[in-house]
Amino acid sequence: MIRFTTIPRMKHLFSLLFVLFAFSLSAQPNLDEGKALFRNNCASCHNKTMKDDMTGPALGGVQERWESEELLYAWIRNSSAVIATGDAYSVGLYNQWNKSVMTAFPNLTDDQIASVLGYIDGVYKGTYGGAPQTLTSAGDSGAETKESGLSTPFFIVLFLILGILAVALARIISNLNRMAQIKEGAAPGQVATVKDILTSRGVIGFVIFALVIIGGFTTVNNAISLGRQQGYAPDQPIKFSHAVHAGQQQIDCQYCHDGARRSKHSVIPATNTCMNCHKAIKKGSVGGTAELSKIYASIGYDPTTDKYIENYDEMTNEEIKPIFVKYAKETFLKDKASEPKYANSESKLERDATKEAERQWENIEASLTNPSKESVGGAIEWVRIHNLPDHVYFNHAQHVTVGKIACQTCHGPVEKMEVVQQYAPLSMGWCINCHRQTEVQFASNEYYDQYETYHKELKAGKREVVTVEDIGGLECQKCHY
Repeated sequence: MIRFTTIPRMKHLFSLLFVLFAFSLSAQPNLDEGKALFRNNCASCHNKTMKDDMTGPALGGVQERWESEELLYAWIRNSSAVIATGDAYSVGLYNQWNKSVMTAFPNLTDDQIASVLGYIDGVYKGTYGGAPQTLTSAGDSGAETKESGLSTPFFIVLFLILGILAVALARIISNLNRMAQIKEGAAPGQVATVKDILTSRGVIGFVIFALVIIGGFTTVNNAISLGRQQGYAPDQPIKFSHAVHAGQQQIDCQYCHDGARRSKHSVIPATNTCMNCHKAIKKGSVGGTAELSKIYASIGYDPTTDKYIENYDEMTNEEIKPIFVKYAKETFLKDKASEPKYANSESKLERDATKEAERQWENIEASLTNPSKESVGGAIEWVRIHNLPDHVYFNHAQHVTVGKIACQTCHGPVEKMEVVQQYAPLSMGWCINCHRQTEVQFASNEYYDQYETYHKELKAGKREVVTVEDIGGLECQKCHY
């Protein structure tokens, strides 16, 4: 005869719950881990859209381009070793990208590489987090597409299903125990109701424990994320297009941000820097005179007479307005007079010119005037995008001039951005990973001549690369002095 004995129900019940929960997680492809690995190891060189080139090539469809999975995995772990084998595709890729050596990742496991490749494929095909955004339209801020993968709702539903299963199993165990007591001739106990199960000491203890864990995780995670603003793309007082200036016109970043090569800060360009070009270029390719007039209004330059206005600082908006209304109106009349719709209607042309001039002035006044000053004259108050905590030291010159790091490594494909956004998380972990992986460019770089030992080891073949970590890039006082 089978004997049923009383067992500690909740202990076994929750053991089963944890086993089922763990099994459900392991049974799913870990694209979330792939996303984290991509951001920490790949995003500094490869575009997150997976469709556009950056410092490195676009990664979408990378698995199909390689002869075998083994060769691709070997390339990710040590590209130099694969190139040394003479593999045609590897050598061609190396030459195509100006013989830039990809950072080696020897510590990545097969599962981790598979997760990264799965994430890349999911983003590329739009099956993970939806189709990625691209920086093509004028109104696109470039903010990161929200990627869900195995999202929070999935885990909530899964947990609810497992919870219902646990309650059902508890009821079954209670009934089985009662049947065992009857067969043994003992007085049968009362069958536990759902309320009894949910209010039992074991369930309450587990709920309290879960709340403490979840609350602690949420608090720490939010504290770590405090001040992070990846994807932040605020509206600026002037609609300055980096896609036009850095992309179409190919103006070097350091022409405007000249502090990046010689000081800690990259500096926001002074209006005089804008005027170096815009004394001659008075009409924008997109906005016409609307945005350029803001530059002139801030610095006190009359584009009609090509002269700076005397005593401009003492003028009020009412005194300044006629200057820029006149300029906008005259430009509109000149540009639109030949259009067919104005061929037989000078009055309509005049009305539209007046309306456009007034609209442009209202925009100038709204963008440049603030409570601290009474007129549009003065420094343009750009909205800061990148902002490190006060306890963090970062030197642009050390990275740009000494390290020869491309601006896009941290700031993303700015040359494609109509509206600039914060591209990288700028977190401590992101910086540390970069220092661990970035190879120091020793060749023809006088700043690294003092590292004689490393130079000798590289020449003797005892060392393949030197990373920022090797020269002290992970020392706490380097960033937190």
